[in-house]
Amino acid sequence: MFRALLIGFTLLLSACASQAPLPEPMPTLALPLQLHIERQLAGQRQDWLLVIQRESTGIRWSMMDPLGIPLARQRLVDGQWQADGLLPPNAEARELFAALLFALTPETELVGRYPVARQHGVERVLDMRWQVRYKRPLDFELRLPQGPNYRITPLTESAP
Repeated sequence: MFRALLIGFTLLLSACASQAPLPEPMPTLALPLQLHIERQLAGQRQDWLLVIQRESTGIRWSMMDPLGIPLARQRLVDGQWQADGLLPPNAEARELFAALLFALTPETELVGRYPVARQHGVERVLDMRWQVRYKRPLDFELRLPQGPNYRITPLTESAP
């Protein structure tokens, strides 16, 4: 338990130290999206549900556990993250949301939105920060250098 807290604290500090890169302008996304997020770290697995939807002023990201309990809610407005609701700040969620924005950016827009990104076949990389490996457009693995690792799939009725 102590180790998990220490890892979480370290991730929080590292996430606070450098804000995740965001594209300018925003990529063209087919929204709304409902995704199943499978998080793996230190041999433990968690399942989350994520809804991404367009609003008049930006994009809303709402993540919850399988019971529907909110874990993180953020709005991305004019290239800045804003808290949405009364949930405490969640640095890991912001990093995940930014990485998902990178992963969901259409290949034709990648260079214009993320000039240092590279894509080779089914793998996309942004510096040493994020690595994405696609099975299909909405079915991919997202790896961060120190973890956690995520498996992203479209939300279906068979997902947990």
